[in-house]
Amino acid sequence: MTNYHETDISFIAELYGLHLQYAEKYGRVHKLYTDKGTFALKRIKPKHGVDFLQYVQLLYQRGYHRIVPIYPTMDGRYGVLVNPWLYYLMPWLDNREREGQVKKNQELFRELARLHTISAREVEVAENDRTEHYELTVTRWEKEKEALEQYVERAEKDWYMSPFQLLFCTFYHEITLAQNYSIRKLNEWYEESKEQTKARSVIVHGKISSEHFLYNENGTGYFTNFELARTASPIHDLLPFLSRSLKTYPNRFDEGLEWLAVYFRHFPFQKEEMLLFLSYLSHPERIFQAVERYFLAGKDKNEYKFVRQLQKQYWYMKNTEYIVMTLEEMEQQKNEAGNPPPS
Repeated sequence: MTNYHETDISFIAELYGLHLQYAEKYGRVHKLYTDKGTFALKRIKPKHGVDFLQYVQLLYQRGYHRIVPIYPTMDGRYGVLVNPWLYYLMPWLDNREREGQVKKNQELFRELARLHTISAREVEVAENDRTEHYELTVTRWEKEKEALEQYVERAEKDWYMSPFQLLFCTFYHEITLAQNYSIRKLNEWYEESKEQTKARSVIVHGKISSEHFLYNENGTGYFTNFELARTASPIHDLLPFLSRSLKTYPNRFDEGLEWLAVYFRHFPFQKEEMLLFLSYLSHPERIFQAVERYFLAGKDKNEYKFVRQLQKQYWYMKNTEYIVMTLEEMEQQKNEAGNPPPS
């Protein structure tokens, strides 16, 4: 069976001891109406299936149960292979939100902190691995700085700047400040951690989103969509979420700081983790990419389109800057509280 057919879904349902009455399709999820209730049957590529199912089972074994459960078939399998897909079965949650999006994200971050706490482990890190990561990253970022400087010089040589060039030159100083800050934090991270032989690793969800945090009929929240789960630094869950959330018009984003405060209250970052987090969060890679695409494009380019992209990436950089500077101030206050001046 190589294509989707209703008979495939009926056949899969029978493997779970269910009699399918009818099904509705929502993207890669089928809502199954059966003689034993309503279920969600999801399909994924098999190459992601084995690791994903193992991570879910591992979290259950460690005592973390706020994951939408995955049901076994009658013969004990947690996935059914029907080429080219792997199907797995879960309860269907109606996602009855109780107190709005802001409250939901606070609860999401509290549960994310619990997930990271339960799955946290110290792992060995070879000195040359850390050094190689640092050297490759700082070299790439320094080259980006040099390239931006060259682009500014090219723009300033033109008798009449294009709208994009004028906007870029206006933003250039702030972009450079963000680059310098991210490189400085990366340097501080390396100095703080280069003598360490271990690092903290957790099971990361892989794609944290309010759409992947669902409520049951009792209003209890559960994570779903663990298909990108893996073992990594906890920052790999925070950075993508913030990256998506900050793609807006200029915004102080105080609610985002509240979400992070909830997370750090339950799962405080170690010093080196916070330094690396601030370094990556502050790095203006997207605005560099927008500038580079413009200057590498030919003469027949859409000036309006490029200006819009640059403006959006500038807003993203400023939104990020507010988060970073607030976290920086909080870290300084924490350090001062822990190291009071001599009397």
